[in-house]
Amino acid sequence: MTNVREISFYTPDSIKIFGDLYELDKKEKTILLFHQSGSNARGEYASIIPNLIEKGYNILAIDQRAGGQYYGSYNRTLANIPTNSYGDGYGYCDAYNNLESALNFIMDSGFSGDKIIWGSSYSASLAIQLANNRQNDVNGVLAFSPASGGSMKDCLPDKYFETLKIPLIILRPPNEMENENSKSQFDLANKYNHQTYVPKNGVHGSSMLVEERVGSEVEDTWTVVLSFLKEIEKQ
Repeated sequence: MTNVREISFYTPDSIKIFGDLYELDKKEKTILLFHQSGSNARGEYASIIPNLIEKGYNILAIDQRAGGQYYGSYNRTLANIPTNSYGDGYGYCDAYNNLESALNFIMDSGFSGDKIIWGSSYSASLAIQLANNRQNDVNGVLAFSPASGGSMKDCLPDKYFETLKIPLIILRPPNEMENENSKSQFDLANKYNHQTYVPKNGVHGSSMLVEERVGSEVEDTWTVVLSFLKEIEKQ
């Protein structure tokens, strides 16, 4: 039986992060879910989390400081940051400590199984960075449409492909692969033996796993994701 509860913790710069912890067994594997820009944990992952719980994963899904109301619900972290503390002062790269603090929270809470990082759009780029920096604590990383625009220039993930030695898969929908940056990113990831996947149909970020958002079946994409997660267990 899954025990679900809202949790919170603080980042080193005193931002209170809100999230939801789905606990099956602290000795089992845990996936940390991070949402895309303009989004929130409950909205983006509502239909994804049940599939992962069914496979035996503990889940921590947080609201990062860069988010909003995409897919319904709202970003609890953002709602609790005083207006004068937000705005121009934070960019996507500044959310890195949100992800790292989430990993620290899971470890400090006694979850002893594999830790898997899962990012969407800007958080996918940050997830690759976190996995690289904490390779002794992280067992694998899934990056859905890792962002690479100008706002990410100080935290692009590509430089980590060579040094990242734990399993990584990058997933992008077909329309994103028309972009030269996306193609070169896939080439570089493949060069260093990381996995890449372009579904037949898809949309930006983790939503490529949600049939209603894609507008067609997503079974093949789920098969790839679950297969990758199984591979991590064998490492």
